[in-house]
Amino acid sequence: MSAPSRKYRRTRLSATLVLALAALQAQAQQAADQQARTLDQVVVTGVRASSRTALESPVPVDVLSQDDLRAAGAVNGELGQALANLLPSFNFPRQSNSGGSDHVRAAQLRGLSPDQVLVLVNGKRFHTSALVNTDTKIGRGTTPVDFNAIPISAIKRVEVLRDGAGAQYGSDAIAGVVNIILDDAPDGGEVVGSYGANHTRFGPADRTITDGNSSYGAAKFGTRLAGSGFFRAGIEAGHHDATNRAGIDTVPDWLADPTPANLALRGKRNYAAGDPKSENYSGWLNSELPLGDTARLYWFGTYTQRHTIGDNYFRYPDSSANVPAIYPDGYRPESVGSNRDVQTAAGIRGKLAEWNLDGSLNWGSNAFDYDLRNSLNASLGAASPTAFHIGSYRFDQGSANLDGNREFAAGSRYVTLALGAEYRHERFRTLPGDPASYAAGPYLDAPVGAQAGGGLQPQDAARLSRNVGAAYAELSSDITDHFFADAAARYEHYSDFGGNWSGKLSARWEFAPGFALRGAASNNFRAPSLSQIGFESTTSGYGADGKLVTGRILSVRNPIARGLGAQALKPEKSRNFSLGLTGQVGEHFDFSLDAYQISIDDRVTLSETIDSAGLEDYILQHFGVPGVQSVAFFTNAVDTRTRGAELVGNYRTPWAGGNLLLTLAYSRNHTDIRAVRATPPELAATGAGNVLFGDEERNTLTDAAPRQRGSFSASWNNRRWSLLGRVTRQGSTVRVFDFGGGFEPRQVYAARWQLDAEAELHLTSRFSLALGGYNLTNQYPTRSNSDINYAGNFPYDVISPIGVNGAYWYGRARYTF
Repeated sequence: MSAPSRKYRRTRLSATLVLALAALQAQAQQAADQQARTLDQVVVTGVRASSRTALESPVPVDVLSQDDLRAAGAVNGELGQALANLLPSFNFPRQSNSGGSDHVRAAQLRGLSPDQVLVLVNGKRFHTSALVNTDTKIGRGTTPVDFNAIPISAIKRVEVLRDGAGAQYGSDAIAGVVNIILDDAPDGGEVVGSYGANHTRFGPADRTITDGNSSYGAAKFGTRLAGSGFFRAGIEAGHHDATNRAGIDTVPDWLADPTPANLALRGKRNYAAGDPKSENYSGWLNSELPLGDTARLYWFGTYTQRHTIGDNYFRYPDSSANVPAIYPDGYRPESVGSNRDVQTAAGIRGKLAEWNLDGSLNWGSNAFDYDLRNSLNASLGAASPTAFHIGSYRFDQGSANLDGNREFAAGSRYVTLALGAEYRHERFRTLPGDPASYAAGPYLDAPVGAQAGGGLQPQDAARLSRNVGAAYAELSSDITDHFFADAAARYEHYSDFGGNWSGKLSARWEFAPGFALRGAASNNFRAPSLSQIGFESTTSGYGADGKLVTGRILSVRNPIARGLGAQALKPEKSRNFSLGLTGQVGEHFDFSLDAYQISIDDRVTLSETIDSAGLEDYILQHFGVPGVQSVAFFTNAVDTRTRGAELVGNYRTPWAGGNLLLTLAYSRNHTDIRAVRATPPELAATGAGNVLFGDEERNTLTDAAPRQRGSFSASWNNRRWSLLGRVTRQGSTVRVFDFGGGFEPRQVYAARWQLDAEAELHLTSRFSLALGGYNLTNQYPTRSNSDINYAGNFPYDVISPIGVNGAYWYGRARYTF
């Protein structure tokens, strides 16, 4: 057994023992009451004026409780999947055979890029992942926040601000802000265990499949400290088996040479498509300790370790990518990800004179180690190893914050003034892989490097850092009994980009009892991530047409990229406008309807793969670097405009001896391309066409994600039962491929209806059992046509929000104390 494997197994054993000890130490106490999800709940995200509710907010805010997340049907405790199940404006595609996206899934808010949403934990900025997603569809070229690195059992509630908020919270908040509030119950706790699996009729293979077996356990407890203080902590552990929805391989001539060894694989399932196998262990804490009568010391943090195994394309026995002496029947490489994530913050909040002050230190770090197994470097022949370390990624973020607010009288009204400052340091590094993962061996006709992702080479290693300073001011007040206004301004200075001003105005006017108009206007920005500035890699693998190519992703600072027309990246800048109507009719019904427009200039995207006929010779002649068949680099190539509308309605009433809640939610958006930068003359000289922003990337930004999503849910509970039913309409998506030579197949994947349900029986006041299911009617996307189903191996595309796994069933036991 290898050293990394032994270390991983020791970690798993330690986590299991800690989980058992926590359960044994649990003391039976009454469970703390949890807040119900209502639109009139007090929120802390969106404006800094105190005691404002979601309906009273001048911008749209969704509030999700612990109970909402628990009943969301998320596989293996995935927070990202729970949010996608509950929020139509939140997209969390399950991509497969997609490199880094098999290990770190990217989320979208309002159809924008994954890195255009800011994530906070207890109001403090959460760091992004270290892994750069370069082989995926949704989120290509981004380093998104890993939502699944935040333990779902740690959460008291989630507040999702659907509006630009750069002036209040800083860079990245173009699409909105997700603020995760940790559980702060001062006593009691719970132990939860669940088990589930996919059970589905899979038409392309004409078989019934049961796979994706998932087990999940969590325990948490709380205790009071020094009277009004508390300490709350918990742990989680989960295991999820892989799923496989690959079709039957037809092995046509264009995919593999028609040799007897290759043709013998015709009619078999040689590929794999679905969820990766994963194991994860998490721990968290949240605490406060009073310091006298006017101040409190707080400390919170999360830790997650996840091990995932993803699939890659099959390599045929008789091909340049194989060494028959090692794999006589061909092979399918597997990518292995080891992901370690930690976030912690500590500070003091209290009252000084008339000011409420909060000073804090915040540190977050993500480390991702990328490996391959069941692979080889064909250029090394029979001497090639079959397992490789292909690179390491590191991202660290530390910050110091000081925030203060106070109320003061202005005539007969009170005005809330908030002031704050932040200093942040960010660092991004990549480390090269094993020499064998990128070595050029003696077999010159074979591709160089480990199959399914050559290792990062010493020339690719990146080490970047920057400092960010910021200051903000926010002023809000009820101007009259029926009119509230909020104004915010923020200045941020980046050591690598200079300064930027952001501003926001928002207001709410209650024009009739229970009914109000609200609106906001803001400008926001997102600085390119350090990874987008400095990441480089060298690979040899399959292109979209099934042919092997060797290529490089170059940083914009690389002389080759500059020689091909790459320019220093600029920050993305947006102009956000929203207008909404809210209403509360009696005690039973409330609603909100919001329309918005987001115009973004200089969006940062990864260029299309540039592989023109003259590229290799051009690079050799001008830079003396041989063998580069394709390149890509980051660019500010496009301006976009996104328009949309969102509706949320709730109806609550006592019914049949319990409480009934009906919720309707709907989201619609559409992104237009407003401008595209011209191909640089240096690239045009190589014969390249419109490659900075081609048809595939246009498809990614405009219609690869669903433009419409809607859901209707009904929940009913009494002291004995909790019942939930949810119907979701996943909107249609479009996939476009550019195979070159003018061949650009396009397919529309039709909208699908999805049914989820859960029934929970409270056997006692502390113990309950639940049975539920996700996608119970076993819906699948539209089947891909023969132009894009890769010879029948991928009958379904990965971009459909309904996924490719079919029905999922689960059971859960929960004990509170």
